[in-house]
Amino acid sequence: MMIFAQHRFLLLLLLIPLFFIGYAILRAERNRRLRRLGDENLVKELMPSWSRSKGWVRLVLFSMAWFFFVVGLARPQLGAKLEERTTRGAEVMIALDVSNSMLAEDYSPNRLERAKLAISRLTDRLRDDRIGLVIFAGTSFVQLPVTTDYISAKMFLNNISTSSVPVQGTAIGEAINTCIRSFSAQSEKSRVIIVITDGENHEDDAVAAARDAASMGIKVYTIGVGSTGGQPIPFEGGLLKDRNGDIVVTRLDEATLREIAREGGGAYVHATGEEFGLNPIIDDIRRLEAEELSSQVFEAYDEQYMYFFAAALVLLVIEMLIGRRKARRQFF
Repeated sequence: MMIFAQHRFLLLLLLIPLFFIGYAILRAERNRRLRRLGDENLVKELMPSWSRSKGWVRLVLFSMAWFFFVVGLARPQLGAKLEERTTRGAEVMIALDVSNSMLAEDYSPNRLERAKLAISRLTDRLRDDRIGLVIFAGTSFVQLPVTTDYISAKMFLNNISTSSVPVQGTAIGEAINTCIRSFSAQSEKSRVIIVITDGENHEDDAVAAARDAASMGIKVYTIGVGSTGGQPIPFEGGLLKDRNGDIVVTRLDEATLREIAREGGGAYVHATGEEFGLNPIIDDIRRLEAEELSSQVFEAYDEQYMYFFAAALVLLVIEMLIGRRKARRQFF
């Protein structure tokens, strides 16, 4: 099926009827002036080489050329078809903490927004690697399956907030297990999980989950977000308080995150600077053995505009070669 990438140019086709109306008006005005000179038949005898029909023929050719030119401007395209593309790289699952503690403002504007910015910059550095996204708080789910579509990854990332997961808490172990289940079947060696959190795990055994991941050949890296000194959590125009009315303070649990990374065969990084600690992890991923990963992608539409432009050019050349005079040689 043919589509038009710049379909608004097709409105220019509405000018074609105006060409004929305008030419008819000009011909009528010309005939009126000729009649002022004298007898119409006598005037025609004085201009034996002038052709009455060639003007209309040239107009038809010009209109056809205009039609093809406008269609070319609208960029007609054919396609697209589904193709399988093979690349070499790693699969990276990112588990992002979206609990309320990620609203703490020891990073500007807060922990969660800085983490999202860092992940967005991470996608800019990836080439043929696949990336997936799991968000978690008291529970976890896949926000984005593994893909090489980095633009879609950024779009999904922009929609994440602390309300994306209705159950509050910090279940790092469940997030790691969700990441394990989210890897594609074709990936066996170059698989990495990056957990971005403040480390306050209250729900499950995250160390055991990291150990299970390592036994499957999956490396688990952790990035600690926040300060060890503690930070209050903004909530509904004030600060989050517990049942006793005391202000809740969130602290970075580096000890837990270090143990998770150690059991997962990866490394722990404290989030600092613009790159948020992701650069050394990406360097480690680059040293992994790249695997062949196949994925189905849509091939880009085939452009057809050049054929319409060529047809328009041919018709314009013919229109100019016809001229306005009658042919001098007569065969009959």
